[in-house]
Amino acid sequence: MSEKVKKSEDEWKEKLTDEQFAVTRKKGTERAFTGKYHDHHEKGKYKCVCCGEELFESDTKFESGSGWPSFYKPAKDENVKEESDTTHGMARTEVMCSKCDAHLGHVFPDGPNPTGLRYCINSASLDFDKNED
Repeated sequence: MSEKVKKSEDEWKEKLTDEQFAVTRKKGTERAFTGKYHDHHEKGKYKCVCCGEELFESDTKFESGSGWPSFYKPAKDENVKEESDTTHGMARTEVMCSKCDAHLGHVFPDGPNPTGLRYCINSASLDFDKNED
């Protein structure tokens, strides 16, 4: 992992849209089936909207029916970090960007093989780089 990215709240607000800021910096969630990547099928890499760190690859994306982009593993384990989240009366595991601490979504143990995991990620936390063929 490269060096940590640290910015003030005002710097993040200047860089991000209102929705991106609410999701990534304030741990918000976009409404199901509204994000630009929930039904996205191009080949490429999904990166952190805040710092550009590579987070997920299109080859690991799958249709979970949840309304959010879902992946069965990160591009590199060290690029994401997980923490316990007990907000909203639920016990979940939050997923964040290791480089800038952006909130990405949550991971659940109900995904497909080979990992059995479902990284349920907000589109607002992602940018996409299409593969050059």
